[in-house]
Amino acid sequence: MSGPGAGFEYPPVEVSWLKRDVLLFAVSIGCTSADELHFVYELSPKFAVFPTYPILLPFKKTSQEVIDFYAAQAAIPIPGVPKFDSRRVLDGQRLMQFLKPLPPTSEGRKFELRSKVLGVYDKGKPGTVVETEQTIVDKETGEVYTRAVGSGFFVGQGGWGGPKGPATENFPPPKGRESSPDAVAEHQWTEDSAHLYRLNGDYNPLHADPEPGKKMGFGGAIMHGLASWNVSAHLLLKHLGGSEAGNIKEFQARFAAPVKPGDKVVVEMWKTGNVKDGWEEVRFQTKVGSKVVLSNGRALMKVVGVKSKL
Repeated sequence: MSGPGAGFEYPPVEVSWLKRDVLLFAVSIGCTSADELHFVYELSPKFAVFPTYPILLPFKKTSQEVIDFYAAQAAIPIPGVPKFDSRRVLDGQRLMQFLKPLPPTSEGRKFELRSKVLGVYDKGKPGTVVETEQTIVDKETGEVYTRAVGSGFFVGQGGWGGPKGPATENFPPPKGRESSPDAVAEHQWTEDSAHLYRLNGDYNPLHADPEPGKKMGFGGAIMHGLASWNVSAHLLLKHLGGSEAGNIKEFQARFAAPVKPGDKVVVEMWKTGNVKDGWEEVRFQTKVGSKVVLSNGRALMKVVGVKSKL
């Protein structure tokens, strides 16, 4: 880890959540009462937080109110690199590792978000990539619950002379099986799905107001990239992992193309047969029509069955 900005640690930030928050999240990514009551009903004997919920905590922090997204994102500049405009930033790629199950509420305990910059990469005219590691930690015990590595792509903000960055590792569908996934499932977004999802704490105006999207060339508002990322995690867990929170250890995908409100996303999943200590590598890709919107999809799962919706 070297180069401008690399290794910079942000001050720890307190994060908190209520049962209400995890219920809202589960509903917003498509969990239903039909066979996933334990994610959407707090009195279920198996009530659990959907594993990817912590990906929202860097946005939400401790607030139960709407926040100024741009002000929050621009609060602390990274030393040694230009100041980037958070009004023109998109998700690049996200990986999350699930180390301990999150409790249904943080009430009575103190949790922190600890973040550090892994690298800042100048991609020339297209823009700059900022790669960050974020962990959710019990402040009292030091136990790490989740670790996430993500990259933000600052559109049109490159050419400042920084390093190009390392080549990324690719995880395509298994060779020769591209047209025959083991399971396929879909999720239908509505025109207002982004307005529900943003109540989780990710209040980027790009997903509510048509104007930012028009300025960025999208023609209007687009879905949160993390909404489709989380929906894909949900469909993998439901169709391969028996909807059990403990059956997924790691999940990642690259944001390949924008998704519009009202789109139907289709997730294609492949078992690889590569199993270590009971965890099987699963590959996936998420499409809208014939267009791949999430690529490089990879998860480590305990596959307990294959249930294809389509």
